[in-house]
Amino acid sequence: MRRMIIQDNDAGQRLDKFLSKALPALPQPLLYKYLRLKKIKVNRAKASPDLRLAAGDEVIFFIKDEFFEKPDDKAFCRLTPRLDIVYEDSHLLILNKAAGMIVHADDKEEVNTLISHIKAYLFRKGDYDPDSEQSFAPALCNRIDRNTSGLVIAAKDADTLRVMNALIKERAIKKEYLAAAHGLFKEKEATLKGWLVKDAVRNTVKVYEKKPPFGEAKETVTRYRVKREQEGLSLLEVELVTGRTHQIRAQLAAVGHPLVGDGKYGVNRADRARGYKFQALCAYRLTFPAVMPAPLADLSGKVIELPPQKVWFVGELFGA
Repeated sequence: MRRMIIQDNDAGQRLDKFLSKALPALPQPLLYKYLRLKKIKVNRAKASPDLRLAAGDEVIFFIKDEFFEKPDDKAFCRLTPRLDIVYEDSHLLILNKAAGMIVHADDKEEVNTLISHIKAYLFRKGDYDPDSEQSFAPALCNRIDRNTSGLVIAAKDADTLRVMNALIKERAIKKEYLAAAHGLFKEKEATLKGWLVKDAVRNTVKVYEKKPPFGEAKETVTRYRVKREQEGLSLLEVELVTGRTHQIRAQLAAVGHPLVGDGKYGVNRADRARGYKFQALCAYRLTFPAVMPAPLADLSGKVIELPPQKVWFVGELFGA
């Protein structure tokens, strides 16, 4: 028999979700079987998979020791963290991700990722101890493409992660980008509307003016304003009204203004010849609601913004 006491970072989640994280070696079918057979109990009573856990709850296990084995995922401890921290408090970090850095591990890169550097930084500070956590690890609240630069939010605790995820889902946090696009815009300020259909095989999306009768079409709305023009290029301030895959890149390309350096939707051969290997897109401003819920009251009404000199393509393409 083994016991686990639910900690603050475990509380608030469903029992089955907690067990999946705390016991990654336990297959899902067995997890639900053991709950049915009362081989996993909460506070000495039979518990349903959807039970919401509270701090101090006791989870009791009558299962084999092999299911408590965890993979060695502490490679981040060997990293020397390289982060451009824009804002930090006791609950979260806001970082400026460089273009070219992947946020999470994939089949090509497992260790040198943004989240690994965040874990390494918090581990060295003493803010994160993986051995004392049962189901939580620092996590990103939003993510941007590998070749997009800009602001990314990381939660240090589970409560912050839940609050931020809810605010982002409700579109309560205003997200604005700077972008360099080919061509001069006839309308210097406009709202682009359309429907996106994703091609999972090619990892691209296609924009349609009207909702197509096929695919899983999602409505997309993007606002832009031209800030500067120079040598056939336009510097844009872009606001995401909806948040879809490749939204800005695809929607601007669809109206004839692909981003500089965009390998999927742009004139990449010419841009590569000029030395632009990343799309000229940066998540440069976050505006938080006037009243933020606990535990993030310090962010109420706050605007986090990158200065132009931290956006690589502004000076390079449009001067200081």
